[in-house]
Amino acid sequence: MTGSTGFVGGAITSLLTSKGHFELINITRKPAPVNGASNHVVRDIATYDGWPELLSGVDVVIHSAARVHVMSETDPDPLAAFRAVNVEATLRLAKEAELAGAKRFIYISSIKVNGESTRPGVPFRADDVPSPQDPYGVSKMEAEQALLKMSESSAMDVVIIRPVLVYGPGVKANFASMMNWLMTGVPLPLGLIKNKRSLVSSFNLAHLVLHCVDHPKASNKIFLVSDGEDLSTTQLLKKLKFFLDSHSLLLPIPEWLIKLCASLIFRRDIATRLCGSLQVDISETIHLLGWTPPQTVDEGLGITAKHFRSIKNKNK
Repeated sequence: MTGSTGFVGGAITSLLTSKGHFELINITRKPAPVNGASNHVVRDIATYDGWPELLSGVDVVIHSAARVHVMSETDPDPLAAFRAVNVEATLRLAKEAELAGAKRFIYISSIKVNGESTRPGVPFRADDVPSPQDPYGVSKMEAEQALLKMSESSAMDVVIIRPVLVYGPGVKANFASMMNWLMTGVPLPLGLIKNKRSLVSSFNLAHLVLHCVDHPKASNKIFLVSDGEDLSTTQLLKKLKFFLDSHSLLLPIPEWLIKLCASLIFRRDIATRLCGSLQVDISETIHLLGWTPPQTVDEGLGITAKHFRSIKNKNK
């Protein structure tokens, strides 16, 4: 398991170790011992050459380590930087896993392979033509394509999982910022947003990964994953307000005015994230694998908010 100290990787590791019948090898960039697992530090997977020893006897590789999407990119050649880790290092790991006799390679990709947005009621599907819009999405698409090509002549099969926005205890970035706004009581002009967005709790994502470890019908397939209940930005904020016991006001500002203001300050990307839709169709995931999200949206958001409040209270 790579990326075990990351937000997504940590959730997967936690679920796997809780089951107790896996001999788990955690690959991390820094020392982070996990009870019930063998832990190894690999500071740079793009240059690491010790895979043969670590992969000896491994049946399944779960690869969640990646150079992740960031809002403020600083690398002068972002695509090259993403490719070095997300494509080249991924393929090197997969080839070493194949040579070591691994039976399955589970790759945590991204919905950004499909694109950035959907029209309400027209969700992304796993068999859609890819349409990545940024270097991160392109690198994830290229890794997927190379892995599937490799599987055509390999005894090791490949499973690709494309999550939507992942939330859960310890979530950071925009989701954490949103909860922080609500906790501070700042009025938010987001009371009339009628978009639809799919989300997935880290527990539901980890549960699907566990389901794919040995499911025969997962072989060489691409799966989209969500909680199975899509929310508008306004609906999401109302739920979080309740679980955070927030008194922040959601002002009924029209979407067109939000988009206009965002354009005036040259931040249309903000309006896209707040007002745009991104839905996924997980019916194939459900029907092919016999899997359903075990955690409801309310359960996932409630656990996330409770953890966030506890951290905020500790830091007071």
